[in-house]
Amino acid sequence: MIHLDRVTFGYSKKKKLFENLSLNLEAGHIYGLLGTNGAGKSSLLRNMVGLLYPQAGNINVAGHEPKKRLPAFLQDVYFLPEEIYLPSVTMKKYLEMIAPFYPKFDEAQFDGYIVNMDLPEGNKLTDMSYGQRKKFLIAFALSTNTKILIMDEPTNGLDIPSKSQFRKLVSTNLDRNRLILISTHQVRDLDNLIDSIIILESSKILIQHSLDTVAEKLCFGTLPSIEYDDRVIYSEPSMKGYKAVFENSDLEESRVDLEYLFNAVLGNPERIRQIFTKK
Repeated sequence: MIHLDRVTFGYSKKKKLFENLSLNLEAGHIYGLLGTNGAGKSSLLRNMVGLLYPQAGNINVAGHEPKKRLPAFLQDVYFLPEEIYLPSVTMKKYLEMIAPFYPKFDEAQFDGYIVNMDLPEGNKLTDMSYGQRKKFLIAFALSTNTKILIMDEPTNGLDIPSKSQFRKLVSTNLDRNRLILISTHQVRDLDNLIDSIIILESSKILIQHSLDTVAEKLCFGTLPSIEYDDRVIYSEPSMKGYKAVFENSDLEESRVDLEYLFNAVLGNPERIRQIFTKK
């Protein structure tokens, strides 16, 4: 559904945010796009939805070239940016203005989310708190039922209960015909939500795999000592020894820790590459 072929992009000819970047994302998955601040995550998403244009390479999203911004493309792709701006209107008026652009928008579904999120329906959107406005747009985004839903830092401004609520709502909205891509630097917010991970750093995609593949190649656990253990890729001291990410040479079962995985990949990308290309 989203295919990037040797895409190059930068805000100037001399400085590239990413170069010759290729990526293939398919329906039926919730992808997490991780990277440090300034890694180019938001710019990559904006290239995918046609708000920025690549300097070289090709982008195909749901059979369309995003930069053309054709109606058939726009009605099946929803992008929730990090910075949100809403008009001084009520929810009802906003739906009257915007929902018609999305043929599969489900108002009953939206109403259910609003009740679930305890949002004040009669207020103007600009009178709501930032967190409430963010929850409103998340509810709207999910209710569009577009084939592709892309969200940039959607949990910014949400409190802890709202983040948990966000994960539940998104996970129930995936089906085999829909692709959901979430970009964030708050790694923990994607726990128990995504099934595939992409890490972008230093103009490159360092890793793109399903969490099942990650759990097959790497083990996440506690070791009494890391001295002389050449399996260890990343570790932090803990009360019981060391919490570590290490090569899963013994095919142990473990739960993927996204924060530790992120640190391991950024700290030792070449070792990670070797492990994941090893047969």
